[in-house]
Amino acid sequence: MEPKYKRVLLKISGEALAGEASRGLDFEVIGRVCDVIKKCVDIGVQVGVVVGGGNFWRGLKDGGDRMVRVRADHMGMLATAINCLAVADVLEQKNVEVRVQTAIEMASVAEPYIRSRAIRHLEKGRVVIFGCGTGNPFFSTDTAAVLRAAEIDADVILLAKNIDGVYSADPRKDPSATKYDAISYDDVLAQHLGVMDTTATSLSMDNDIPVLLFALKDPENIFRAVMGEKIGTVVGGKN
Repeated sequence: MEPKYKRVLLKISGEALAGEASRGLDFEVIGRVCDVIKKCVDIGVQVGVVVGGGNFWRGLKDGGDRMVRVRADHMGMLATAINCLAVADVLEQKNVEVRVQTAIEMASVAEPYIRSRAIRHLEKGRVVIFGCGTGNPFFSTDTAAVLRAAEIDADVILLAKNIDGVYSADPRKDPSATKYDAISYDDVLAQHLGVMDTTATSLSMDNDIPVLLFALKDPENIFRAVMGEKIGTVVGGKN
């Protein structure tokens, strides 16, 4: 079977990389995720990755009113760089070519983000991991994922979360919440559903990039999504 998508942007939360511990890095979890990324690359899929940093530091949540928001967000960007290097190392151990590009320049450990160079890496079959969010405070790594997806002309954003789709309400609080197979950007925004923050959702809507949200608990879901199997929830289109 041919993959449904040729070029994908995979967004992984930092918390997902921490496994059950919720803090730090769980290399068993990272290893399983990287096995599936390798599986995608081996069938010719071009994979870009944006990693969050919440397993080390969440700017607004952890900084709160104790820090200037800008500095707290900068700390969050540095946290994503730690995760990028960890994922890159595990991929290299599995003989996958990988490049880390960061929105904040740190030349001794990563390339600066350059769109044309990123696309060239993807065309050569290398996984490109994008770190440090957008490089700007007040923007989430979900927004960074949509931005990078738009810049590299990704076919879809694969949003790997700790929940298996988009629900009408929080299923942990409301047992009657129903799961959507598909939903429009307009409905996500109107119903204030927590798929991504509103900036990220609006950016994906404006650029007409579909978002497929699914659970990372089973990393094979990444491969299933790439192959076009019906999993999670597709967010796209307008009312």
